[in-house]
Amino acid sequence: MMKNALFGGVNTAAATAFHPDLSVDIDATAAHCKWLLANGSNNLAVLGTTGETNSLGMEERKKLLEGLVADGVPVSALLPGTSAPNVPDAIALTRHAERIGCRGALLLPPFYYKNPSEDGLYAFYDEVIQGVGGDIKIYFYHFPAQSAVPITVSLIARLLKKYPEKIKGIKDSTGVLENTKDYIRNFSADGFEVYTGADAGLQEILNAGGAGCITATSNIVCPLAAKIYAAPDSAAATETQALVARIRKAVAMAATIPAVKTLMAHLSGNAGWENVRPPHTKLPSETSKALIAAFEACNAPRLKLA
Repeated sequence: MMKNALFGGVNTAAATAFHPDLSVDIDATAAHCKWLLANGSNNLAVLGTTGETNSLGMEERKKLLEGLVADGVPVSALLPGTSAPNVPDAIALTRHAERIGCRGALLLPPFYYKNPSEDGLYAFYDEVIQGVGGDIKIYFYHFPAQSAVPITVSLIARLLKKYPEKIKGIKDSTGVLENTKDYIRNFSADGFEVYTGADAGLQEILNAGGAGCITATSNIVCPLAAKIYAAPDSAAATETQALVARIRKAVAMAATIPAVKTLMAHLSGNAGWENVRPPHTKLPSETSKALIAAFEACNAPRLKLA
């Protein structure tokens, strides 16, 4: 396990709360973020995929980040997504995160044009990093199932050669643990932080030298993930990892975002957590019931979400 990583540990890809009219509910989101930090999350990857960020406007994204800090969420714990498919918006969002005091930002590759060359991707990140300046660290977000654009070892190597003090790590959401380990083998010896986006792979990646996880299911299992992180080579961690894997399998019964939010509503007693922005939709009643039943069958320790 990597020691002294800037965002080492359990990073929850925090969900965003919405009012019934689907406007952003900053207070409810902040309350959930505080609950996460009090119950096993070391840090929070806000404004990512699970946060439905690409369903938010630029100003909404900025106001949510500002609102979380104003509501008392520690800015040092925030790793916001500042992704955009164009250089100017990615620069603006990342500069905004640094002005607020965030230590790092998580960036997808440009995700509209398909099959860009490595030179084109290099040029994108190069321009963003130069345009941002400052001290905020850049973390790659590798999620080709969504972005359709991979972040290769060779691309990382080229960018690290030019920006060894600026580029700090990667979240790998492929779910392919050998791919995640490949990043570790190539770069972690030099302090490059590798985070798995796969709940079921946390123990394995920690024992391979990874820095932690950034996952959606941590919205409901962060106390369990914290037990794995505390002693990843222990028998207790192995047992807990098996439970987390079962819960993640239950979540996979439906689309991840509405599934996680349905379970959040179930565990908090707050039906408002089921609100999602288009193109996501609430789960049909029968699917919701089946999901909750599958989750309960996992026999996880009872949690009471905020």
